[in-house]
Amino acid sequence: MINFQPMSIPPLHPNEATARLECLSTEELSAECCAILERISGAGLKGSGFPANVLGQLMHSPELLARFLDWWVTSKSAMAFAERQQELVILRIGCLYASDYVWKHHVPVACEFGVSNDEIDAVRNGNFDFFTGLDRALLCFAEAMVVDRTISAELWTTYSAQISAQQVIDLISLVSQYVLFALTNNVLQVPLEEPFINAPSLMP
Repeated sequence: MINFQPMSIPPLHPNEATARLECLSTEELSAECCAILERISGAGLKGSGFPANVLGQLMHSPELLARFLDWWVTSKSAMAFAERQQELVILRIGCLYASDYVWKHHVPVACEFGVSNDEIDAVRNGNFDFFTGLDRALLCFAEAMVVDRTISAELWTTYSAQISAQQVIDLISLVSQYVLFALTNNVLQVPLEEPFINAPSLMP
């Protein structure tokens, strides 16, 4: 068995009180974008959990935003692995990019889809031995995509029997989506919305 060592969490990127770019009001989102966002599974990213500040940054490129949101929401609802498993991967992307914004928004979403507190701690600590089967394969492949920019022959041999061709493609899509979110938050120092300011941090 491959001795896979996940990366430790780098220093957190700051969430400043004011972003580097003006945060546009999501009250001005197009009707098309609002209709797309209503299709998000679950309640965690709606209401008080709505990621208004990062969307307010992406609104500076409205054509990109509309196309991205449609790809993001449509693909997440059609992925060949469950929402719970998607959230495990998303939380790990938050760790790898040291993004408190992604972490704080997605811990409640992960809980909504059945991720346990022990699993959340294991993801934070890079303890992939806690997981088995497809869960572990997804986490190991996602980690390698971010850290190594590919999947090594050794890692592929170890886990490819546990993950289907569609699941690999869907995982590449999911990782790409949350790299965009994490980079947007880190580069532009997007502030956390009020309900998340005092939520448990990625670095306890």
